[in-house]
Amino acid sequence: MFTKNNVNFDKYFLIKQYNNNKLLDISHNYLQLQFKNIDIILDEIRNLVIRGDFTLGEKVHEFEDKICKRVGSKFCVGVGSGTDAITLGLKACGVGFGDEVITTPYTFFGTIGGIYNCGAEPVFADVGTDFNIDPEEIEKKVTTKTKAIVPVHWAGLICEMDKIKNIAIKYNLKIVEDACHCIDARKDGFHAGLFGDVGCFSLHPLKNLNVWGDGGFIITNNEEIYEKLLLLRNHGQKNRNEIEIIGHNSRLDSIQAIVAIYVMDNLLDNITKRRIENSKYLTTKLTNCIDSEIISCPVSDGSNKHVYHLYCLRIKKKRDELLNFLLNNKIDAKVHYPIPMHLQKPFIKKYKLGDFPIAEMLCKEELSLPVHEFITEEHLDTIVEKIRVFFSLH
Repeated sequence: MFTKNNVNFDKYFLIKQYNNNKLLDISHNYLQLQFKNIDIILDEIRNLVIRGDFTLGEKVHEFEDKICKRVGSKFCVGVGSGTDAITLGLKACGVGFGDEVITTPYTFFGTIGGIYNCGAEPVFADVGTDFNIDPEEIEKKVTTKTKAIVPVHWAGLICEMDKIKNIAIKYNLKIVEDACHCIDARKDGFHAGLFGDVGCFSLHPLKNLNVWGDGGFIITNNEEIYEKLLLLRNHGQKNRNEIEIIGHNSRLDSIQAIVAIYVMDNLLDNITKRRIENSKYLTTKLTNCIDSEIISCPVSDGSNKHVYHLYCLRIKKKRDELLNFLLNNKIDAKVHYPIPMHLQKPFIKKYKLGDFPIAEMLCKEELSLPVHEFITEEHLDTIVEKIRVFFSLH
C-alpha cells in the first residue's frame, strides 16, 4: 500500500509509476528535461490570465492554424483528448447507434472508447507483423452495418492506406484515422490523418507533440465535417444562445494550446529528427549483434516516414525475462501492450483466445525501448550491450 499523509494512493497507479521512473538511469519519461526552461511558456500563460480567454481563445485558434500549415490540411479543430478526437471524428462522419466500426485489437483502449462513445460497436480485424491493421482482414469484417474504418497508425508508422481507401470506396465507408502516434509521419508525401475523412491526434504528455495534461486535435479537408466538428466540441452551440445539435464539452484549453505552440515552434523538429536517428542507430546495432531469429527490429520503406513514437521490438525468445533484466539494470523497457483489446474484460464474452492470432503473438513478443530526444548514443550503446549480455547468458 502506497500512502502519503494517511491518504491511500493505491488506486492512483500513475503516481507509483512516476516515482518508479525516477529510479531508472535510462527512462521513457523525459518531461522534466523537455520543460526545464519554461519561462517563455509561463509568460504566455500570465498574458492569458490577464486576457481571460481561457476557453476557445486566441491561442487555440493560433494552434489550429499552425497545425494546418504544418500538416497541409485545410482545417483543424482542437479538442479535449485523442479519445475525444476519435469520438467527434466518427460522429462528424455520421457514425452512431447501431453502426459497426472496424478497427484493430492491437491498440490502446482510447481507440475503442472513442467508438463506443458515439454509440457504435467496434469490430476487430487482425494486424500484420508491422503492428498495423491488415487490409485483407478488414474486408472480411465488412457487413451491412459497417459504417467506418478506424485504422491505427501504430507507433508512428502509417498503415497501408491505399488498400484501406480502396475498401472504403468499394463499400462506401468513412475512414477516421487514429493518428495519435503520428505527428510528422508521412507516406508518399501525405501527412498522417489526410488519407481518410478525418485524422485524430493526441497531445498527451508522452506524445511526440505534447502538452501539460490532456488535449487533442482533428484535421480534415472536408468543410462540412469541419463545421460539424466545431459544433460537436462546444455543446452544439451555433452561437452564445442557440444550440444547433447535441454536442460535447471537448474544447482544447487555451493554456494547453500555449504549451503545444511552444513545443511545435521550438522542439518538434528536433524531437522527430532525434527519434528517427536514435531508432535507426538501435536497429543497426541490434541487427549486427543479435540473431534475427531472436529479435525483429521495426522497419519502414522509403515512402513511409516512421516517426517512432514507440520503438517496438519483437522479442521471440524470453521477452518477459529480458524485460525484467533491463529494468533490474535501470533501463526502462515497457510492453505496449500485454493484453489485446479482444481479451480485455469488457470483450471476453464476445471473443476468445485465438480469434486474432497475429495480435496475440505481438502482445507476447513486443518490447518498447526509449528513443526520445534526450537519449544519448552512450545510452543506446548501454541498452544494446545489456541485451547482448542477456542473450549470451540465456
